[in-house]
Parts: sequence; structure tokens; C-alpha cells
Amino acid sequence: DYLDNGNNKMAIQQADKLLKKHKDLHCAKVLKAIGLQRTGKQDEAYALAQEVAALEPTDDNSLQALTILYREMHRPELVTKLYEAAVKKVPNSEEYHSHLFMAYARVGEYKKMQQAGMALYKIVPKNPYYFWSVMSLIMQSISAQDENLSKTMFLPLAERMVEKMVKEDKIEAEAEVELYYMILERLEKYKEALDVVRGKLGEKLTSELQSRENKCMAMYKKLRRWPECNALSRRLLLKNSDDWQFYITYFDSVFQLIDESWTPPAEEEHSLEGEVHCSVEQAVEFIEERITEESKSSRPLRGPYLAKLELIRRLRHRGCNDEYKLGDPEELMFQYFKKFGDKPCCFTDLKVFVDLLSPSQYSKFIQQLLEVIPLSAAAENEVALPGDIKALQQHLCVVQLSRLLGIYHAMDKKEKLTVVRELMFRYRHGLEFGKSCLKTELQFSDYYCLLAVHLLLDLWLEGEEAAVWQCLTLLEEGLAHSPSNAQFKLLLIRIYCRLGAFEPVAELYSSLDAKHIQHDTIGYLLTRYAESLGHYAAASQSCNFALRFFHSNQKDTSEYIIQAYKYGAFEKIPEFIAFRNRLNSSLHFAQVRTERMLLDLLLEANISTSLEESIKSMSLSPEEDDIPWKDLRDNRDLTVLFSWDPKDRDISEEHRKLSLEEETLWLRIRSLTLRLVSGLPTLSHTIQPKNSEKTAENGVSSRIDTIRSLLQQLEAAADSGKKFLEQKIQYPVLGPPPTRMAGFFSNGSCQCQTSLFYLVSDIYELDTNGLEDSAEIQERIGNSFKSLVERLTDLFNKCKGDLIEVRDGTLKTHPNLLENLVFFVETISIALWVSSYCDSVLRPFKSNLQKKKKKKKESSVAMPPVFTHFLDYVTELQTLTSNVIDHIKGLEIILTALKLEELSLKDTLLLQEEKKFTKTVQGKVQSSYHHSVQEIGELLKKRLDTIKKLKI
Repeated sequence: DYLDNGNNKMAIQQADKLLKKHKDLHCAKVLKAIGLQRTGKQDEAYALAQEVAALEPTDDNSLQALTILYREMHRPELVTKLYEAAVKKVPNSEEYHSHLFMAYARVGEYKKMQQAGMALYKIVPKNPYYFWSVMSLIMQSISAQDENLSKTMFLPLAERMVEKMVKEDKIEAEAEVELYYMILERLEKYKEALDVVRGKLGEKLTSELQSRENKCMAMYKKLRRWPECNALSRRLLLKNSDDWQFYITYFDSVFQLIDESWTPPAEEEHSLEGEVHCSVEQAVEFIEERITEESKSSRPLRGPYLAKLELIRRLRHRGCNDEYKLGDPEELMFQYFKKFGDKPCCFTDLKVFVDLLSPSQYSKFIQQLLEVIPLSAAAENEVALPGDIKALQQHLCVVQLSRLLGIYHAMDKKEKLTVVRELMFRYRHGLEFGKSCLKTELQFSDYYCLLAVHLLLDLWLEGEEAAVWQCLTLLEEGLAHSPSNAQFKLLLIRIYCRLGAFEPVAELYSSLDAKHIQHDTIGYLLTRYAESLGHYAAASQSCNFALRFFHSNQKDTSEYIIQAYKYGAFEKIPEFIAFRNRLNSSLHFAQVRTERMLLDLLLEANISTSLEESIKSMSLSPEEDDIPWKDLRDNRDLTVLFSWDPKDRDISEEHRKLSLEEETLWLRIRSLTLRLVSGLPTLSHTIQPKNSEKTAENGVSSRIDTIRSLLQQLEAAADSGKKFLEQKIQYPVLGPPPTRMAGFFSNGSCQCQTSLFYLVSDIYELDTNGLEDSAEIQERIGNSFKSLVERLTDLFNKCKGDLIEVRDGTLKTHPNLLENLVFFVETISIALWVSSYCDSVLRPFKSNLQKKKKKKKESSVAMPPVFTHFLDYVTELQTLTSNVIDHIKGLEIILTALKLEELSLKDTLLLQEEKKFTKTVQGKVQSSYHHSVQEIGELLKKRLDTIKKLKI
């Protein structure tokens, strides 16, 4: 009970009391171990657990408790050993055998699962156990590296096992038929699979709607039996004329039959499935019949009308002249709007078909739609408003279509502002219809506000600085009326980040309440900007959110797989495994892992713990690369923000490809930087000078080779990055955010960091050659120090300037200065880690020299120049860092003194209620910049303390 309530200390005390009375009570020991594990004493817990496990317990309580403990330790492989021992001692226990099977399922040991399944079936001849074994064979075939092996060994064996059950008439459940179908499909025995589905066994397929028909259709397609495809889809459409997937199959098959010049046989049936249509005339007639039928139905169906437009599109695509038989697309879309215009889906339905209109028809088409909407104006020159929700939906649909057809894009600035005003007027009027809406419901007129913001974003991109503030103002107002609107929040997140203000974003993102897979699909909105805008604490937190999800995915997926076995949902098991693999090779997962470790080093290494300890605790090593470069999957949802832009302005496949390429290049640079930093402690001073013969043995020289090879890879990655940026790619404003790569090159951080790692190589050389005959190396090191200080000073100069300035009554932010500051802090930290390596090499040299001085009692032993170079370098680093800290203090003072209230935005378009939102927005941006500057300043002060310790 104590454990269940989370009171772990009491649980440990109770277990100890019990153990005093009964020394050998296994269960009490394990419960104590669980308490220890949960209070963070992992080693003690593990030792206790192993003590019990060594005795190979067979009582249910101990086994269950140990299973729970091992699961919490993330050691599922230990559970298998437990039950292997238990099964040996109690060979006829059905329960232990099934636990053993599930334990193997958790670790994916398919061969052992197959054996465990058969062992179970021998003890208790129940069908599910037999088919567990069959499924494990299929899993062996899926996971086999050699495709040939899976098709010649695992799958045929599985097929024979099922056939045996079929012959003996022992097939009982639907899951077993599904499994048989799955095996035949994987063996590409489509005809046999079809016979199973159409035969007596197929009658068991009842749990899903049209399960049998769908499977038949899939096999007909594989076998390219188009007459059957056509007849089956025709028959299903007669049953339900609103099922879109069957329209697609129907059209596909009609045109396939036309291309093959197929003709129906004179005497016999057209096909196994009945009558076949094999000409455009028949297709046209069939669709017209569906529309006539629809008009008699009690509820309006969209399918038949959209099928007509789809058929026109296909005929036009094929260059046929038959489309006139179906009517004019403009008229058909107009009629569709009259019938379904008050449904929110009307826009998305028509969006697919607008390319059937020619650009010259656009304005006329929109005008025609507007004329049928019942709007009424109070006076002559006023905006005509809808009287009810239906009319509002119709008008909204037209406004969305206008944006999609590029009508708003063609306007000039003045016209766009007029439209924004009108849309906001309509938005506020529409709020009356939603007075009774709950907080969790969206307002009916929210899209008006979103569309107005999209128009303002266009103006901002055309150079109108005030427009972006108005975007934020309108979105904050929208969010006040509709607190659950995710689109408002996502757009606010994107715009605040573009302006360099991260503080409001964290709260917005957490109110989105992202669940499960969304941490992978939209997490990039958060992790891309947190650190680069100087919000280190928030960055740590956002990385943790994402990593927690990715790590729990491993554990959760094995639970799903076990449930699938228990309930016979066999076809889901490969899907779960594919899902797990897709997440493990997620681009976002790799990025978050890398950035998280760099961030931890930045915040802690050589501040609260030594660099060596930090790297050890992350189990980092320069030789290991755990990123699956070949299989990286881009799981980001780049269309999560609604967009009504025409095709040429919207995010394209090309944009996706380029964005993935850019993200991968940047990830490679970051990952190599991390590995280079993790190599520094491995070089630390372990060798006596001039003992270079010995060095090869103790592995240190191979470590410097690792560093040099990583450095070459970093150079190559940087070159690829520069080449990529030469293309000057512009993503759409709501498309993927660009990486930090451009800033990394343009502000000089890249050159700085690379030369720091070259310096490591030189210092290492000095270390192995000694001081006597190394004047040349010493000079080289001296020059490196000088050029590094110059480069760091250049980088600092690129951070100077006002973060927020007021120009002509408008605010302008400079987020690039903030990004440069963050890069400066990172580069200076790497410089300090390298300096502490220099320090560890030079200190022993200096103490040796001083000993020599004492021996010879000469005061004139010359100090090698490298010492003075290093001391000058450290002093200059200290001065530079102090200057940056002073600069940051100055920024803080300016930001605090900036009185935004006095800023009357000269935009007379702002209404009184909008002004209060504008104040809020500007306050948030100012506060966020202030917070960023504070966090950066704090971190630099800690780094300054580290520099002061570097005096040899």
C-alpha cells in the first residue's frame, strides 16, 4: 500500500520489520528493492534484486514484484531470465510459460517466442498459443536482414503451420484467418489469398466494416484484375454512394480497362463480381444516376457531386474531349456551393478542384458565389453582414476561396488594409453568434481573424514593419475570445519567435497540451528557438519534454505489442514495430539529444562540475556516433499551420526536401562539435614528454587521431553547409523555420570554433615533443592565440547594437543580435575548455622548469615564449568577457528604460479595444528580451570566474 501511495520510505521501513522476523521472505526483499529504486538508490536495489533472483523463486508474488522492479530499471532482459528459471522448476505451468512468452516479446526475441509459443501449445492445446508461435515466425521474417531467407524459410514454414490447422478444420477465430491472409500476402500468393477471403474462411472476417470487400479489392489490384475491381467498386457504390475510396477505384479501373481495350465476353458473366463498366459513357451515366439517387435521399451526400468533378479532372488530364457531357466545372462548383456552402468542409472539398477554373474566371466565380449569400446591410455604405451562422459559414467559405485564388495577393497595400478592417469587423460581429460557446469551443468567426492576420503578414514581408505588431495584436484579441484555438496559438508562437521573443512562447506551447506523437511532429517549434534566443532554462525544459516522450516510446511500444498478442490483433504488431523504428530514427529526436548535451555542457561544464565529469555522466565518447544518418526520418508536421495560399506561394515538396537537407547538415555540424568537445578530457596530461614511443601503447595517440579525423569531418560539414546556403533559399513564412546555420557562418563562430580545435592539436604536439626543440610549434601556438582573440573580438562586435529600437513610431526588434550573443557565449565556453586543456599541459612544464632553476641555482633559465603567449591570451579573454558583460548590463538598462507606453503606434487604424492588446504584446516582447539578456549575462559571469582560475 505504501508503494502504491508513493510513500517509499515507509515501505522500506515496513519491509525491514518483516525481514527481521522472516529472514528469507523473498517478496519483502523485492518490495524493499522497489522502494530503494524509487528513492534513487539504484545500486542497492539492484543488488537486493539479484540476491533474490539468484535463488530462482517460483512464488507468484516474488516474480510479479521482480518484474515490476526490472521494468522500472529499464532492464526487461532480466525478466526473461527469471521466468526461464521458473519454467524449468515448474514445467507444466501455463501461467509461467505465457509470462515467459511475453517477456521475450518485450525484448523482441522472436526465435525464443516461437519456441515458447509451441511449448505452451503442447501443455495446453489452445489455438491462440499455436498462432502466437506462427506470428513469431512472421516477425522473424520481418526482422531478417536477408529478404531471401524470410521468403524461403520463415514464411513458408508459417504457411505450412496454418495449412495444417485448416486441413484439420481447427480454425476458430477471425484473427487466425487474418494471420493466414497476412502470410499469403507477404509471400505474394495473391490468388491463394483471394481464395481464402472469398471462401468459407472469409466468412469469419466480420469485425471491421467491409473487411472482406476491402481485402478482395486489394488482391484484385495486386493481380491487376481490373474487371473485378470495377464491378466490386460499382456494387459497393450502389450500396453507399458517399464512400470516396470506391469512386477512386472505380475511375482507376474504368480507365485501365479503356487503355487495355477490354470488352465484356458475349455469353457469360462479365466478371466474378458482376457487371463491368468499360467506357467513359457508362461512367458518365453511372455518376449521373448516383446524383439522381442522391436527390431522393433523406440527407444530402457530397460524394456523387465531387465524383463528377473528379471525373472531369481525369478526362481533362487524359486530353479527352468528353468532359462536356458532364457540364461546366464552374457551374458545377457553384451548384455545389449552393447545396453545401454552409458546411465548414465546403472549402476543403472545392480546394482540390479550383484548378479546373481558368484564372480569367476567378473574379466572376467569387462574385457569383457572393450573390447567393443572404447578407443584409443596415445602411447604404455599410458592410453587409450575415443574419445567422449558416450565412456566416457561406461567406467565410467565399473569403477562403478568394485567398486561395490569389485575389487578395494581387491587391496593393491600401486595398489590403481595407480588407483587413472589413474582416475584423466581420469577426467581431460574428462573435455574437458564439456567446453561448464554451471556453473549449471555437468561435464561428475565428477564421476571419486568421485571414486578416495572413494579409498583414503579407504586408510585413513586403517591408511594412508596423504590420507584424498588428498581427500579434489581432491574434491576442482572438485568443482572448477563443482560448482553445490552436491555430491562434501556433501562429503567435511562430511570429513571437521570428521577432526574437521566446518568453511568451513557452506558455502558449504548454497550453496547446501537446500529446504523445505531437512532441515529435510539432516539438520543433519550441526546440528550434529556445536556446538560440538565450532562454537556457526553458530550452532545457523543452528538450526534456521531447526526450521523455522518445524514451518512454520504447517501453510503451512493447506493451502495445503484448496487448496485440493477447487480443489476437496480429496485423497491428508489425505496425507497432514500424512506429517504434520511425521514432527511434526521428530527425527531431537526434537534434534534441545533441542540443540537450551541448546545452548541459554549456551550463555546467567547468562551472558546477568538471568537463570530464559532465561528459562521463552523459556517457559520451568521441569515437561513438549514435545518429542513424542513413535512416533519419523527418517526422515534422510542416502543414500544422493553416494556409489558404495559392499553390505557387504554399509550401512545396521541394521546400520539404531542402529543409530536411539543411536540418541534417546543421545536425552534423552540431554532433561533430559535441564529439570534439567530448574528446578534450581524453587527451588530458598523462604522458611524460619525449616518451612518444610509449604513447601508441596507452592509446592516447589514437585519441588525438580521432580528434583530427573529427576535425576534418567538421571542416567538410561546414563546407557543405556553406554550399547549401549559397542557394539563398526562402521558405514560405509559415513553412519550415530555417536553422541557425546561416548565423553560425556569417558571425564568424564557425571559424572561431574550428581554429580552437586546431589549437588542441598543436598543444598536443607540444606536449609530446617537449619544450626544448619546439620553437616553431610555440610560435604557431602564439599566433593562434592572437588570431583567436581577434576573431572573438569580431564576433563580439557583431553583437553590438540595440536589441529593440523605435523607428518612426514603430518598434523594430533585432533577433539576430541576440542569436549572435548566444553564439558568442558558446564559442567562449569552448575557448575556455580548450584553455583548461592548455593549462593542464603547461603547468607540469612550468613546475619542471622551476625545479631545474632551484637545482642550478641560476636565475637566468629562460622562460619559453609559450608561457607568456598563454598568459597574454588568458588576460585578453578575461578583458573581452568583462567587456561583453558590461555591454549586456548596458542592454539591460536600455531595455528597462524603454517606455513602450509612450509609443503611440501611428497606425490610426487601431481601435480602442485593440490598443490594450498592443500594449500587452509589446510588453511581452520587451520582457522576453530582458529575460534573455539576463540569462546570457548570468552565464557569462560564471564563465568569467572560470577564466580567473586559469593563471599558470
